[in-house]
Amino acid sequence: MSETDLRDFYQSYVDALNAREFDRMDEFVHESIVMHSEPSSREALLAQLNSIVDAVPDFHWEIQELAINGDSIAVRAINTGTPTKEWLGVAPNGKPIEIVEYAIYRVHDGKFLHMSAVHDAETLREQLTS
Repeated sequence: MSETDLRDFYQSYVDALNAREFDRMDEFVHESIVMHSEPSSREALLAQLNSIVDAVPDFHWEIQELAINGDSIAVRAINTGTPTKEWLGVAPNGKPIEIVEYAIYRVHDGKFLHMSAVHDAETLREQLTS
């Protein structure tokens, strides 16, 4: 895929996430993947996404920066939302959260094969408990 194709592909993926079109993940993610350096599956990713939006129904991904190198994509995103259920072991406090996420993906045959993301867990925990 060209750089433009990869940018469009990633934007379509984020658009599907934000529209809660998780049934479309087969368009973006191979059935067997490597997630956070461990063998995983599209099904595990779906479970993770569903658990996020179950606890934070208005969770929103927003691309801030996107870099492409060959078949790799690096992203800095802002994630926002207001938890309505216990999330990450913390009861909701009615306040919105905003966290920075850094993610790295590798695309093979037009779909994600490797996916890895990190966020500032301490900042998130502070927001959830204050």
